[in-house]
Amino acid sequence: MKSHLIGILLSFWVAVSTALYFHSGEREEKCIIEDIPSDILITGSYKVQQWDIHEHRFLESAPGLGMFVTITTPTKELLLSKLYGPQGTFSFTSHLPGEHNICLQSNSTKLISFGGSKLEREEYFRLTSEETNSNILWWALAQTLILILVGVWQMKCLKDFFIAKKLV
Repeated sequence: MKSHLIGILLSFWVAVSTALYFHSGEREEKCIIEDIPSDILITGSYKVQQWDIHEHRFLESAPGLGMFVTITTPTKELLLSKLYGPQGTFSFTSHLPGEHNICLQSNSTKLISFGGSKLEREEYFRLTSEETNSNILWWALAQTLILILVGVWQMKCLKDFFIAKKLV
């Protein structure tokens, strides 16, 4: 009987709690809009980690990384706006029923990415573009030099032709 009661209480507790898991890119803001009744304590946990594309795993958080949490009420009042560390929890109590906006954003400008390698691709693309532009510049200079040399050679050949025919 006691185990049934514990099972029922445990299933009730699991039924009223919800969880959400997502990946976010560098400085990308993710917002959750949740319809919350009044006088409810909401707690959120997070962990900021950097994705290593070479080892295909998450690295431990670097010093200085953190999460900026902003929560607004249904009347658009700011309920919470705070910068937290790389791992932790935040909590707030809803005073009004309705849709609350819970927005999370990393404070990093040096991360590669959480869920992908967008910045690394952009850096690779930028380096490839700069190398291509440099190659195009050198090719244009080489073509110009070749055209000038061919023009000088043609002028010399034409001059030698006129001298040989005794037209000059």
